[in-house]
Amino acid sequence: MPKVSPEYYENKRKEIIDAAMRVCSRKPVTSVEMKDVIAETGFSHGVIYRYYKDLDEVLHDLVITVNRRYRIDDRLIPLLDQSEDWKQTVRDVCSLLAEHMTEAGTDVLKLSIYSDMLAMSDPERAMAIAQKIGSDDQSPLLYLVSGMSGFLQKATDANELKPAKPVDEIIQFMIASYHGIQTGFVLSGCFGAEQVEGKYRPSAMFACLAESVIGMMEG
Repeated sequence: MPKVSPEYYENKRKEIIDAAMRVCSRKPVTSVEMKDVIAETGFSHGVIYRYYKDLDEVLHDLVITVNRRYRIDDRLIPLLDQSEDWKQTVRDVCSLLAEHMTEAGTDVLKLSIYSDMLAMSDPERAMAIAQKIGSDDQSPLLYLVSGMSGFLQKATDANELKPAKPVDEIIQFMIASYHGIQTGFVLSGCFGAEQVEGKYRPSAMFACLAESVIGMMEG
């Protein structure tokens, strides 16, 4: 391979990742093949394989790119660290999740759903990809879990709360709710049926989640 500048190298990789994102917005990750990405770029096989040895390397960089572009830790951590009212903080965190979901849009969220499908259909492959992702590039959901776990436990101790369920189970409820809201948002956006179009609002769903969490925390 002729010597190229780092900028040229990164630009080519970005073109490949952008092409992979377009492919993954149209079909499940489990059905994507390297030839799909190659066709989308318009490059030859030889060019693609200069930058990536296989599809899983492409998917690895795609996940990192998306996670970096839509990270929430820079907004989540200050909310938790500067909290004066734990109830309002729970509401603010859920509002942040609604904003994140809306900002990301259905194409990015479809990638998340399709990645879950890959984890179910081929867990070893999914794990191999995930293990190569560093802690600084983890998914927004993992930042939520790590941040909220400590926060809710501190709120329990500081306010002498008696939660209806253990904190770790409340966190799992939040994760399950997040996935459900995400799926509903994507389906309503893609399906485009008159009865749901424009009516499925993440802000309203996450507001309900916030009040549910507060209710469980108060017992």
